[in-house]
Amino acid sequence: MRILIIGASSFLGGHVRREAASAGHTVLTAGRSALPGQHLRLDLVADPVAQVASLVASAAPEVVVNCAGATSGSADALAAANITAVHTLVTALLQSRARVPARLVHVGSAAEYGAAEDGVPVAETAVPRPAGLYGVTKLGGTRLVELARTAGLDAVVLRVFNVVGAGAPEDSLPGHAAAQLRRLLAAANGTSLRLGPLHSVRDFVDARDVADAALAAAAAPSLPHAVVNVGSGTGVPARVLVQELLAASGCDVQVREDAPGSARTAGLDWQQADITRAAEDLGWRPRRDLAAAVRDLWNGA
Repeated sequence: MRILIIGASSFLGGHVRREAASAGHTVLTAGRSALPGQHLRLDLVADPVAQVASLVASAAPEVVVNCAGATSGSADALAAANITAVHTLVTALLQSRARVPARLVHVGSAAEYGAAEDGVPVAETAVPRPAGLYGVTKLGGTRLVELARTAGLDAVVLRVFNVVGAGAPEDSLPGHAAAQLRRLLAAANGTSLRLGPLHSVRDFVDARDVADAALAAAAAPSLPHAVVNVGSGTGVPARVLVQELLAASGCDVQVREDAPGSARTAGLDWQQADITRAAEDLGWRPRRDLAAAVRDLWNGA
């Protein structure tokens, strides 16, 4: 396939780019940050729709994978990156559809769901109740993709849960914990790893499995549903992730849970994906466990 990846310089976008190239697809990238290879300068927040439509038509992709977006920042910044940018993209794809009928695979977030009932896997049929601005803006982007489907766009939202892997950003628990641990090892005099509360249950999924899900969505014969969960299908306490990280690093330090927790996931004590639809619609299941994801985080960053 000829795949255009928007936001390929991001954590998840980089994994999609590598997996797509490894699978033998023709990969083009687009975004504000320059990348080697066939790269197109694109700013979905600032560029006019007509310009984006022209760019897509000239690139002639079969599939567009949108990994661009923001996880933190002001309300205006989050809305611009997660809503305005998606509006520009889906409108441009609809305008260029007659010339280039590209499929859109858009990366959403489990933060769109908000709080879940303890012990009950979250299915796509659950009513989204995002708890913070990030989840609200990501849900806004999802709604735009759903609306574009009704106008004829071939599109799907992959609602991704907690991603773990090489290059994880420091505003995520895996990235933050790994970065702190590296600083302790570099200083050679640290004795404790200070993190926020680690009792909450999360569905941690390997970034490479998420990339595989994006490629499965790109290649699926049809997309019967607008939203598909992508997770491991297993919920574990965040404390288990940190234990796996200590094992991967070989570092023996005390873990203290006395730092402030993430405001992005405050009040979300339990979340696990129901990934039945991903198997049925995309023929996808995760292939890697948490230990493998954490080893990739530790060895690859």
